[in-house]
Amino acid sequence: AEDRAELTRWTRTPSLPAGLAQRARIVLLADEGVGTNEIVHRVGVSKPTVIAWKKRYAAEGIAGLEDRPKRGRPAQVDEVAVVLATLESPPEELGVTHWSSRLLADHLGGISNVWVARIWRKWGLQPWRRETFKFSTDPNLEAKVRDVVGLYLAPPEKAVVLSIDEKSQIQALDRTAPILPMRPGLPEKATHDYVRHGTTTLFAALEIATGKITDACYPRHRSDEFLKFLKQVAKAYPRVKLHLIVDNYATHKHPAVQAWLANNPRITMHFTPTSGSWLNMVEIFFGIITRQAIRRGTFTSVKDLIAAIETYIDAWNERCQPFTWTKTADEILTKAT
Repeated sequence: AEDRAELTRWTRTPSLPAGLAQRARIVLLADEGVGTNEIVHRVGVSKPTVIAWKKRYAAEGIAGLEDRPKRGRPAQVDEVAVVLATLESPPEELGVTHWSSRLLADHLGGISNVWVARIWRKWGLQPWRRETFKFSTDPNLEAKVRDVVGLYLAPPEKAVVLSIDEKSQIQALDRTAPILPMRPGLPEKATHDYVRHGTTTLFAALEIATGKITDACYPRHRSDEFLKFLKQVAKAYPRVKLHLIVDNYATHKHPAVQAWLANNPRITMHFTPTSGSWLNMVEIFFGIITRQAIRRGTFTSVKDLIAAIETYIDAWNERCQPFTWTKTADEILTKAT
């Protein structure tokens, strides 16, 4: 009974080698009284194979179904040579940008692509992957990083810190056929093609202490719209000092914006470094609303899109929690250099 339970598990485990699952089926069918010829038909193997595994199990039990060490000298593979070849770019005549296990095995000769893949796993090599990076050329990089991170980790007393940015060109996309709802075993399905009904720009101010969002949607994202949104934010937080974290978009530094700030000294603007907009915490919220409300949404008009955004943000503000910034300025600057 214990063997049957274990062999049944073998047949249901997708990560198990196919050969072991096949041998388990042979033994289980034999235990049920199925004849050898019928086992051959059901499992799709030869008659000698069925007889051999039945005998092996009768003599050695489950352990007999495992692969035995192969005879002969173990394969000798120069791992260092494989690693060094992987770290070099493929020859130009191959016309490829990176190695595959089969290409490298063929290039080296005398080695299986299975061995190449095994060595890659051992050494943590993944030629098919690429990550991007960007250096900030801002001469005030250190000062700006310390300024912004300082607001996150040690905000001023009796003041509100807000992370502000705009998410432009949000498209109101309508599918050309109704969405097919999710079913057991089937995901939700939508047509690949769509109809565009226009775009909007979402302006958002994330309150660092609470995670609350102040929002507005405008057709464009010029300095006029940004200044209008700043006035909305100032009205939402009356009679309190505001520290606004923004990126280096030109509209954020427009003369009209600077003039308005000069007339409102309780509001201070803090800029992220050039190519460092990822320091702006509202970008986290933009990623969340995109995944949860926009990307899979179906909108018949821009008005419909804006209504969906406003509904999502109203619900967000009911359940919001602050994001937690964990990296110090020193840690960020050390990694950047």
